[in-house]
Amino acid sequence: MAENKNNQPLEGKALNEILKLRREKLQTLQEEGRDPFKIVKADVSNHSLEIKENFSSFEGKTVSVAGRIMSKRVMGKASFCDIQDRDGRIQCYVTRDSLGEEEYKRFKKLDIGDLAVVKGYVFKTQKEEISIHAEELELLSKSLQVLPEKFHGLKDQDLRYRQRYVDLIVNPEVKQSFIKRSAVIRTIRNYLDNLEFLEVETPILQNIPGGASARPFITHHNTLDIDMYMRIALELPLKRLIVGGLERVYEIGRVFRNEGMDIKHNPEFTLMELYQAYTDYHGMMDITEGIIKECCDKVAGTRIINYQGVELDFSKPFERLSMVDAVKKYANVDFDQIKDTEQAKAVAKEHNIEFEPIHEKGDILNLFFEEYVEDKLVQPTFIIDHPVEISPLTKRKPDKPEYTERFELFIVGREFANAYSELNDPIDQRERFKRQEQLRENGDEEANMIDEDFLTALEYGMPPTGGMGMGIDRLVMLFTDASTIRDVLLFPTMKPIEQ
Repeated sequence: MAENKNNQPLEGKALNEILKLRREKLQTLQEEGRDPFKIVKADVSNHSLEIKENFSSFEGKTVSVAGRIMSKRVMGKASFCDIQDRDGRIQCYVTRDSLGEEEYKRFKKLDIGDLAVVKGYVFKTQKEEISIHAEELELLSKSLQVLPEKFHGLKDQDLRYRQRYVDLIVNPEVKQSFIKRSAVIRTIRNYLDNLEFLEVETPILQNIPGGASARPFITHHNTLDIDMYMRIALELPLKRLIVGGLERVYEIGRVFRNEGMDIKHNPEFTLMELYQAYTDYHGMMDITEGIIKECCDKVAGTRIINYQGVELDFSKPFERLSMVDAVKKYANVDFDQIKDTEQAKAVAKEHNIEFEPIHEKGDILNLFFEEYVEDKLVQPTFIIDHPVEISPLTKRKPDKPEYTERFELFIVGREFANAYSELNDPIDQRERFKRQEQLRENGDEEANMIDEDFLTALEYGMPPTGGMGMGIDRLVMLFTDASTIRDVLLFPTMKPIEQ
């Protein structure tokens, strides 16, 4: 909403009149040969924060800043306005004597939201506010819309997500969240680069979606006349590169899952996956813990993080707990004492755990974990040794082949990372795929498809390998204290407004 002089929201006819007036002002400028949209560049020497933080170096010196006019106070022969650039706001002191009579008249006609460049010298006002005494001021772009009211900003959550450009203009804290997002990704890249990982790119459009249990988006390639899938994970192409001899690889990229939407899920999100030859899931735990602690140090400046009122301690080694032990601890059910699937189903019925006829003992263990354990894992915890039934791409534990060398990292009851000692036995992998295919035939749209080319790659030989995937958006939520994933996505998926 816009505002009037009494700080009341403008609606209907009043707003339409203001919008009309802005277009009339633009038309006048164009008729005078001063069309702002024909300006192709502006000379910018400095930014607001730089000037404020180094006032002693800038005092009395001429600077040129550009940005959006966020406030204007006209007082006869002298006026003030606030210019907002990428770093924040700085006050500009504008006088008729410094600009000249005609330019000062044009300044008074500028609107809140217009973009301008101001050139002048730096000084402090009588109220000790660091300011720029304008000697030149040029309109760069005319705002034909009206910004939301200055004292309340853009508060409508739905509108904030749909019009992120307005949200960024009027809510400075939003911009800071996305600056932190960039810092998180940069920190991860630097950490992995220092470990001699190679950043690569793999296809978004794939013939077979693989690497995760998720329902894919389907599209059609017109030239090839085939259906293709938007990738649901990065895993299988990256493991092909391990086969090819690139011993340490990672990718940070968008993946797409045609699933539900809630505070933790968006249909497209950013995933980081890495693979390292000649290590296992213990090596992946070390890297995962290292990445998060590095983000604490570089992004937050502390290893004690407050998230949604909960204090999280990342300074200590992360707890490591098997899925069986976790269920035993929180549900008081010991799956090591359960002999087979039939006994597991009987125990599930006793605890009112719903399961499908095709589910086996390992599936039911996972159902117990989801019901009794997940939300209890507040401090960072690695849940290790998942059952083979829910881990189709993971190497079995040599001493307990019904379980796999897999972990998931949980913080505040949410999964943040998933990692394996990667399955490199092509014969075992084929059998796992066959079970996934059976699940698909029984209606599980999220089960894996058989990827013959990936099986062929494994037949050429893949070394023992550790792999890990981490959701970047959830990690950013942690460091920005965001309650919903939409707050850390510049453009979250939204249902179109019916016109």
